[in-house]
Amino acid sequence: MTDVGGVAAERLRSFIERIERLEEEKKVLADDIKEVFAEAKGEGFDTKIMRQVIRLRKMDKASYQEMETLLDVYKHALGMVDGGVIDEEIDAA
Repeated sequence: MTDVGGVAAERLRSFIERIERLEEEKKVLADDIKEVFAEAKGEGFDTKIMRQVIRLRKMDKASYQEMETLLDVYKHALGMVDGGVIDEEIDAA
């Protein structure tokens, strides 16, 4: 293995090339995901909501419950529940 300035050149090259291959795979996967979202949107699904559902499904149960509790507390504090802002906006529509 060739050392250049104390750096194992071949080992470094190996890491860089592996990362480059993984980056390319990541790009291909991102393009595939984009296509699936476009297909879902074409069938009338709301992709913003789908993305939110995917984020929620990734959470463990305790984190999800904590987030739901805090969200409820914040909505109550802002008057967004039980005749609050959200209810008034729905009634206006």
